[in-house]
Amino acid sequence: MTNVSTLRGRPRKGGRVWTVEAIRSLGATMDIETAGAILGVGRTKAYELAKGGEFPVRVLRVGRRYLVSVPAILQVLGVE
Repeated sequence: MTNVSTLRGRPRKGGRVWTVEAIRSLGATMDIETAGAILGVGRTKAYELAKGGEFPVRVLRVGRRYLVSVPAILQVLGVE
């Protein structure tokens, strides 16, 4: 298990740097746009990957929404 307090990387214009604490504070799930931003994937590409079943983590489809679990994102990042 890696003890990482900040996820490194340059934020995009108007973006933010996601810390582990900020990701955990999102609750149990997040929308696909937020998950994409955390992984460095743009909005359009995130939806495209989700629709094609190729997003890096399991995506839950609830009605018209695409949701990703917070623990799954943290696992992909090597935090949990």
